[in-house]
Amino acid sequence: MGLGRIVATAVLAFGMAGGAWAQQAEKPTPKEYSQQFLVQGSWFHGVHGLAFNKDDQLFAGSVIGQTLYRVQVDSGEVDRVIDPPTGMADDIAFADDGTMAWTAFLIGKVYVRKPNGKTIEVAHGMSGPNSLAFGKDNRLFVSEVFLGDALYEIDIRNVDKPDFKPFARGELRRIAEKLGGLNGFEVHKDDGFLYGPLWFKGDIVKVNLETGATDVIASGFKTPAAANIDPQNRDNVYVVDTGTGGIWSVSLTSKVKKLVASMKPGLDNLAFDSRGRLFVSSMTDNGIYLVDKQTGAWRTIVEGKLAVPTDLAVSSDGGKDTVHVADVFSYRTVDGANGAVTDVLRVHGETHAYPIGISLGPKNVLLTSWFSNTVEKVDRKTGKLTATLGDFLAPVDAVEFADGSIYVAELASGNLVKVSPDGKERSIVVKELRGPVAMAHGPGSLVYITELSAGAVSQIDVATGARKVVADGLTGPEGIDVGPDGRLYVAEVGQKRVVAIDPATGAKTVIASNLDIGLAPFPGGPPALVPTGVAVGRTGIVYVSADIRNSLYKLTPPSP
Repeated sequence: MGLGRIVATAVLAFGMAGGAWAQQAEKPTPKEYSQQFLVQGSWFHGVHGLAFNKDDQLFAGSVIGQTLYRVQVDSGEVDRVIDPPTGMADDIAFADDGTMAWTAFLIGKVYVRKPNGKTIEVAHGMSGPNSLAFGKDNRLFVSEVFLGDALYEIDIRNVDKPDFKPFARGELRRIAEKLGGLNGFEVHKDDGFLYGPLWFKGDIVKVNLETGATDVIASGFKTPAAANIDPQNRDNVYVVDTGTGGIWSVSLTSKVKKLVASMKPGLDNLAFDSRGRLFVSSMTDNGIYLVDKQTGAWRTIVEGKLAVPTDLAVSSDGGKDTVHVADVFSYRTVDGANGAVTDVLRVHGETHAYPIGISLGPKNVLLTSWFSNTVEKVDRKTGKLTATLGDFLAPVDAVEFADGSIYVAELASGNLVKVSPDGKERSIVVKELRGPVAMAHGPGSLVYITELSAGAVSQIDVATGARKVVADGLTGPEGIDVGPDGRLYVAEVGQKRVVAIDPATGAKTVIASNLDIGLAPFPGGPPALVPTGVAVGRTGIVYVSADIRNSLYKLTPPSP
């Protein structure tokens, strides 16, 4: 699974951003905006690991959603099995006795669930535990990818004993390290070797689990994410390439590669049921698919229009709004009239960063990500990625000015950083931002920033560095935009509502209540795991990302 590099300093700093929030007492105005869903919701928040149990039930994991699900492959029905944050399953595996194991990537833990339903933490302190599989005698093997690069064995023989304690990373048997990103793998039932992909090298390898010796079976993949043995023909290993959307079969004896199916980039994992049917997951499309191994055709089991909608921006042309969505695994646009969704960039297809923040500048769309520690510039005319700026300290949002300068809010440092148009020069404009989440460009040289830890919205003059609080007493302010009336529209996530704020007086007006917003963060993570986005069109229509249900609200002002 590819969540990219999470900056260690950012993770350490997230703990600073959880201050107490004041409660507000103002009453909603009698006339709130009318609410409708412009884009309908879906299950998961990016679907990753897949595995069938011995009863042919399919289980699926979501890291951002921090939930482990069961999926009925015939009907597409989905139910939750393990809730957040324990259910943060990047990969899932079943032992012969029915024990289920999964990796909680962002919190560095590995869990097992015994057939009697008891959930047990078996390892902690790992650096991005990503993929896992059971071998012979129910031996459990786990890899670290992105935050680490190693393969371990976790001894779970005594997990049922009262005195069992989870292993720290340093207590695990390390089999191999610096492999190149050993992602979704499987242990062969016949020869006992591990077969899996090296994400960063484009290879499929065979690993000796006793010595760590590695042999390349096949190469030339763009970004191989997972490999599983075909139960109907154990000489074949099937591979999903997230970078191309290709599904391949590779013969373990002849090493011949064959393209089985071509789908869109963003595939993440695969699993076979007892009948040898092949199922694959797409983090980008929030979907699970049944793929015909002979024809390459596929059928949708479950899918979403959006994966994890976060920050929003809007452009208005000829009376028509186009909503720009940072969708974590893609950058998408949505027609403000009919809700039609269009891909602009797909993660691991055109980019390897994970967009969380988004803004529209004079020349570029800016995509910001604390996951991958980047700010990306996408040309507004062509939709092409033109530059990736790195080495920030957990950037959460950015805005572009007319002269090409970019202002970036960093969560880990609390700084507002000015970046020159060519990206080579940087300077600090303001320090000690209090849990920044989102930004909006105001008149002239003004920017507005939501500070979640302070429960406030601040105004900063980037020309002088002057700073003042324009509104406080907010409960979890996240997304922000400046409306055509000059008011600030803010997602007050702690109250499940959107408020309009007069920047001159700080007066607040509730425009929408009881919204399904505010996806919960994970322990030790950023205060806003993904921001609830707000964008306002020229006619005053307000768009809000419903991150809990992967949908998009359209809020229409009441008639005068």
